[in-house]
Amino acid sequence: MSNKKAKNKQITIFEGQKIRRIWDEQKEIWYFSVIDIIQALTDQDNYQTARKYWNKLKERLKKEGNESVTKCHQLKMQSSDGKFYLTDSADTETLFRLIQSVPSPKAEPIKLWLAKVGYERVQEVSDPEKALNRSRGYWQKMGRSQKWIQQRMMGQEIRNKLTDYWKENEIKEKDEYAILTNIIHQEWSDLTVKQHKNLKNLKTQNLRDHMTDAELVFTALAELSTRQIAEVDKAKGFKENIVPAKKGGHIAKNARLELEQKTGKKIVTGENFLKSSSDNKKLK
Repeated sequence: MSNKKAKNKQITIFEGQKIRRIWDEQKEIWYFSVIDIIQALTDQDNYQTARKYWNKLKERLKKEGNESVTKCHQLKMQSSDGKFYLTDSADTETLFRLIQSVPSPKAEPIKLWLAKVGYERVQEVSDPEKALNRSRGYWQKMGRSQKWIQQRMMGQEIRNKLTDYWKENEIKEKDEYAILTNIIHQEWSDLTVKQHKNLKNLKTQNLRDHMTDAELVFTALAELSTRQIAEVDKAKGFKENIVPAKKGGHIAKNARLELEQKTGKKIVTGENFLKSSSDNKKLK
């Protein structure tokens, strides 16, 4: 990962322990300092001692063939002397696996903490209903209407069916998912995901959590169309699935343009749910 993609260098706190992290704007995930996490797990006041612990652990995991070590990235983070040095960094998913290799009573608390500050949720694979109820409660607390919540959940179900198809048809998770998603989004909205987020003044927030009802509907239409076309074409692999992504997005674009012509209103807007003293409009 290029360090140019990693911006917004920040420090967050776990039980009084400073944890350095870097936001990757392209992948939209946080990377945390592995040594800082190890230091918090082992209750070490001395940074060098934590570094030695991590080096030994890394050697052992490599010998065991643990893939988590290979998923760590060398990123520049600011040290206590004010200078920036390359240090092992990892995303939340990788850290969850690494934490399992460290005997510590803080393992579970730090996992919960990472799920919160990393803006990534622990997936309740074994209990989908619990995950849905948690999401519904979260959106209610954020002031979303019942109509919006229903639309958001329907869109998520359509999204899940599309990613299930990708997973079953040789699409590599994360990078290729993100590229295909961006193709679909740009086709229907004429904006990349990043451009749409910028329009709404979003940074770390989830774009879909700040979409209007109409934006959610057209996103869902684009992804539904993409999956159905891919199924008919029996598309496999990344290159073959680019075609359904473009076609599916274009179907939603045609519908968007027709509706905009009939109503005179733009579907893609800068509206969001951010609470601010500025003139941001809160979605109804």
